[in-house]
Amino acid sequence: MEKETARIEGFSDGVFAIAITLLVLELHVPEGDNKPAILNSLASQWPSFLAFGLSFFSIYIMWVNHHKIFKQIYRRNGALMFANGLILFLATCISYPTALLAKYYHTSSETLAVAIYTGLFVLINLAFNLLWAIAASHRELLRPEISPSAIRKIKRDYLCGIPVHLSAFTLSFIWPSIALLVCVLLWSYWAFTSGKPDLSRGNNKATSQ
Repeated sequence: MEKETARIEGFSDGVFAIAITLLVLELHVPEGDNKPAILNSLASQWPSFLAFGLSFFSIYIMWVNHHKIFKQIYRRNGALMFANGLILFLATCISYPTALLAKYYHTSSETLAVAIYTGLFVLINLAFNLLWAIAASHRELLRPEISPSAIRKIKRDYLCGIPVHLSAFTLSFIWPSIALLVCVLLWSYWAFTSGKPDLSRGNNKATSQ
């Protein structure tokens, strides 16, 4: 079967690249004219470095898993393209809550900043679920070799992310640092599982998101 999604994947790669590049704009050259002043300025910017690191790897893992899911999708329709567009829209939005996290983390407003940050990833996870639900409900969009059990397995993996992200969002109002840790652990899990072989007929191992 000829793959019809090359343009979607190419455009998506470009958007992810721009989204990840925008994050560096929140890192500023330290002020000062001597070594102690520069070091103090750098130290005071640690929330910015934290926010940059979290968001960089979150977008990178999104890109990796987006690539993995499109290894299973060979054809396209309008609904699939708009669902993919929603993912890209939310990816480009990450720079804004990243800026909020950099500015307000470890201040009296950190709960709100973390809530907005984790809330965005709830929406991103829902968007990935929507993309796969559309693909799975139109079997002709998927590569011929993928098995029904593989389709169900990938769906379960996506659905598992929803309660975890919702938990992080809820925790952000009480223990914002724990909420960020929950997100990191989930992203680490997805980074690990994204390296597994593709699910197909005669192969029970899976790529997961």
